[in-house]
Amino acid sequence: MERTGLRDHIAAAILDAAARVLAEQGETASMAAIASASGVSRATLYRYFPNREALVAGLVERVMEGLGTRIADAGVDGVPVPEGLARVTRAFLAEGREYAALVRLAEVHEHKRRMGIDDGDERISAPVRSLLARGAADGTLRPDVPEDVRFEMFTALVERALGLVIAGRMGVEEAGALATGVFLDGFRARPA
Repeated sequence: MERTGLRDHIAAAILDAAARVLAEQGETASMAAIASASGVSRATLYRYFPNREALVAGLVERVMEGLGTRIADAGVDGVPVPEGLARVTRAFLAEGREYAALVRLAEVHEHKRRMGIDDGDERISAPVRSLLARGAADGTLRPDVPEDVRFEMFTALVERALGLVIAGRMGVEEAGALATGVFLDGFRARPA
């Protein structure tokens, strides 16, 4: 058991360092630079992540886990839809800010495509879709707009807000409030 804990700790340290190095150096970041930043030898790095693709896969999984946890912890089921959307948006922006490099790496998007991981990952999309459906059912959101369109529009606004946060043009709270407000204003249920 102790060995597994140490192994997990080392893998986490490597992924933390990889996120930092990739944020700084982008696509040109080498495995050697990541090993150096994580304080392990290249041989150790390759034992944990045999190639760059495996390292990127580890980062993607870590982000998905973190985002899934943040959304679950947001408690969106027990609050009104506008507050739930605000909480989900802040969760996306806070997690995304920590892994800014992944947003920019083309290879991440290719890995997600090959592995069948997309924005529809159930840990993330199910609570959001449920919240949007509840909003349409309770009259907060327009019921005449198809569910998939509501989801696409909401996630597109959040992605753009994340770009503003990563670029340092807005903070998480400010960008989150703006994205949520724009979505709610555009999708507010129309009087009959």
